[in-house]
Amino acid sequence: MPEILEAALTSQAWPFEEARKIVARLRRTGKREALFETGYGPSGLPHIGTFGEVARTTMVRNAFRILTEDAIPTRLICFSDDMDGMRKIPDNVPDRAALEPYLQRPLSDVPNPFGGAEATFAGHNNAMLRRFLDTFGFDYEFASATQYYRDGRFDAVLRRAAERYDDIMGVMLPTLGPERRATYSPFLPISPTTGRVLYVPMKHVDAAAGTITFLDEDGAETTLPVTGGQVKLQWKPDFGMRWAALGVDFEMFGKDHQTNAAVYDRICEILGGEAPEHFVYELFLDAEGAKISKSKGNGLSIEEWLTYASPESLGLYMFNKPRAAKRLHFDVIPKAVEDYYAFASAYERQDAKSRLQNPTFHIHGGEPPVKGIPVSFALLLNLVSASNAADPKTLWGFISRYAPGVTAQSDPELDRLVGYALRYFEDFVRPTKRFRAPDEVERAALADLDRRLAALPDTADAAAIQDAVLDAARPVPRYQDEKKKGPDGGPGVSLEWFSALYQVLIGQERGPRFGSFVALYGIDETRRLIARALDGSLASTA
Repeated sequence: MPEILEAALTSQAWPFEEARKIVARLRRTGKREALFETGYGPSGLPHIGTFGEVARTTMVRNAFRILTEDAIPTRLICFSDDMDGMRKIPDNVPDRAALEPYLQRPLSDVPNPFGGAEATFAGHNNAMLRRFLDTFGFDYEFASATQYYRDGRFDAVLRRAAERYDDIMGVMLPTLGPERRATYSPFLPISPTTGRVLYVPMKHVDAAAGTITFLDEDGAETTLPVTGGQVKLQWKPDFGMRWAALGVDFEMFGKDHQTNAAVYDRICEILGGEAPEHFVYELFLDAEGAKISKSKGNGLSIEEWLTYASPESLGLYMFNKPRAAKRLHFDVIPKAVEDYYAFASAYERQDAKSRLQNPTFHIHGGEPPVKGIPVSFALLLNLVSASNAADPKTLWGFISRYAPGVTAQSDPELDRLVGYALRYFEDFVRPTKRFRAPDEVERAALADLDRRLAALPDTADAAAIQDAVLDAARPVPRYQDEKKKGPDGGPGVSLEWFSALYQVLIGQERGPRFGSFVALYGIDETRRLIARALDGSLASTA
């Protein structure tokens, strides 16, 4: 659409800002294809960071395709560093002792301890990665470092690395401490006697022959060609070598790589390439603000997120503020779900400029579903909480009354959300519910609210109910907010009133608009809640 293309040229959405850099790069280099890359370490299973990196890179790729009107081919390579040595045995393998003889062997040479069709540890984890990415429908090409090294796809650049060995050492040595500097080499030979990846100094590098000479583990002086998968590069030189060999145009990585980015770039240039555009994203934090670690298991896994919310909500979480550190814990899920549907609902009403700022445009590759849902996730959670519903059928009884004609069959998206709400409530809300008894001021206000609700017709909508809720609080000094103005010119109603309602009636600190909750739950049902709060039976359940 012409208006989308025009808006894309100046859009401040971060995928378009990054995509414009790649457009400028290709104009400068004359390349007729844009290559995007992401990296993956198969020492463990794919995780939520893997999803984030591929999802965000895909967003930039889609923005590039819009800017170029899809006239320039694009590829996304998901690269597995499966030739790295196994430095330690993972805790989650069935028989750790069986893997001890394979320490420091390339991950692609370590037997698969999990069983199944794949012969090697890396093969098993690579297959998991591909299934993981396929589940989300990503368009990518899988690449194995072992295959690329052994098939000779890196041979030309590895020979160049031998020729420019001193230049590479000149970049690397200043970044190392004195002890490491004394034994460092960018080349890691694969021992012909043990098959292990060796971290040993070079006795000689023969640029003309393309070979390296070193002492093998048995002390024998050994010469190997740098080609054919008999040697690999240390991880920092490997980054730059891969960019040069493949002609990568864009790669993003976490902030923990930021200090090394200049090293990657310089080695890429030494090896005859042009460093790609890169985007540094902030790291994810756990509930206490500590960096998430696969080995520690803190934070939230992708399986856990998808138990309680949709992939689209996870895509929104990844889209928003990628350069800001974000907590990745269970309590961020409800807001991500709420925000996703708010953006999805707004999309149809927006102009082209606003649509490109809308996360759903990027989550869905430029073709978001133009719909919202009749009941928010927050309302569903509070409905489950108030009704103690244990199954979707009970919830749908309330929903169908609130939104006549809407059923699980007619709105499968809402039905999916009902399932998420039930699971999230059971695991995270129910254990923290704490009802408190109302004090004398709250008892009087609740009794007044009950009278006002009783006077409403059964057909009262959320707005009328909200007015009744506000009117019950207006005369109470505790709930008057002088910074706000009521309809009669008097003070408005403070948030303290709504906090009291949720703490006393729902057993939670906060919730959605109370009038909307009552409209969904029912006036009579809400009055019964008030009665139980006033007779003390709600607080006795704490």
